[in-house]
Amino acid sequence: MYAIVDCNSFYCSCERLFEPSLQNKPVVVLSNNDGCIVSRTDEAKALGIAMAGPYYQNKDAILQHNVAVFSSNYNLYGDLSMRVMDTLRSIAGDDHVEVYSVDEAFVKLASMSTDQLQKISVELKERTELWTGIKVSVGIAPTKVLSKVANRLAKKNKEATNCIMVLDTEEKVQEALQRTPVGDVWGVGGRSAYKLKEFYNIQNAWQLSKMNEEWARKNLGGVVGVRLIKELNGTACIEMKDPLENKQMIATTRMFGKPVYELNDLKEAVATYTSRAAEKLRRQYSAAKLINVFVVTNDQKGHQYEYNPKTKHTYVTLPSATSNTHELIQYAVPLVERLYVSGPKYLKAGVMLGSIVPDNSIQGNLFVAEENQQRLLMEAMDNINFSMRDDVVKYAATGLKRNWKMRQELRSGRYTTRWDELFEVH
Repeated sequence: MYAIVDCNSFYCSCERLFEPSLQNKPVVVLSNNDGCIVSRTDEAKALGIAMAGPYYQNKDAILQHNVAVFSSNYNLYGDLSMRVMDTLRSIAGDDHVEVYSVDEAFVKLASMSTDQLQKISVELKERTELWTGIKVSVGIAPTKVLSKVANRLAKKNKEATNCIMVLDTEEKVQEALQRTPVGDVWGVGGRSAYKLKEFYNIQNAWQLSKMNEEWARKNLGGVVGVRLIKELNGTACIEMKDPLENKQMIATTRMFGKPVYELNDLKEAVATYTSRAAEKLRRQYSAAKLINVFVVTNDQKGHQYEYNPKTKHTYVTLPSATSNTHELIQYAVPLVERLYVSGPKYLKAGVMLGSIVPDNSIQGNLFVAEENQQRLLMEAMDNINFSMRDDVVKYAATGLKRNWKMRQELRSGRYTTRWDELFEVH
């Protein structure tokens, strides 16, 4: 059996944790640069505030109904996410918890009776909420896909389900699948949902589960579609992933807080994004041999973020793979000069690292005596920045003022990661 534990309106829940007066009141959290709404409470949904809708389009409704608005506070959300995942590991063990996203995790469970499954679902929910203060929903079923179905239905009617649903019989599974529109099945995208409904008259998950595997192979993306049909029919074939499973490409991209015109600002941004990508690289004990840098410009007049972008990119192959930040910056920053043209406004930049290999497979350089010292330096820098956040230790090339930095005008305090922003109780 598999459980999925999903935090309810996670970003909003994090904000409510330190603002108890916002319980049962509408709250929204904005995306990077305060652009779009990326998290809403049930109360905000009831007001018709759309998910991913631009903030400025919803501003009248937000002011009219006194909706609390916050900029994204990734330091706070990341720390609270880690606490939620650690709580789940305290119940199920490290090897049985797979972090799926910042607010979701799968938990692999042993075969249990109905009473035992109900008991473990309550424990997952109550301990997480007690230890972290974050409200969660729990769905349990024989497969990952079915557990996602259970979780969705648990959240649909929170009062009736207490945010818990266990699908442990064929009858319960059938009823749940019949109540699930095909477009809400995990793994069915928007285009596939349209095709299933319009061309095959498959409206819900139960109808989809009745299709044979050969049909799925032809019409649902080959092996992926076959796996989905099997999962809907109770055969688990999406295994728990290794949390250290390595990515083959690592990227860091950001929209600027305001348009950038100067070459130096672009260089600072690219150096900063290269630093972040290097941290991700070291986190999976890898090194990269390819750096790709891109910039996005917009020549339109009027609103500074009216979007009609033009993207330019260039790359360089390194002499040998590395994960050292200073080496990667040394090769990434000159690429900006190839891309930069005076005049256009630059809205975004990004760095992608490719040709990734395990760092223990790199041949050592006999003529570089300080190679091991550089590795220790990177470890020390990562440890400091992870514990203190916000690039406490950084390279000068990444800039000091960072005028291009992401806009967060409504950000709350980083209460759990910054000494100077500790929550105050009066």
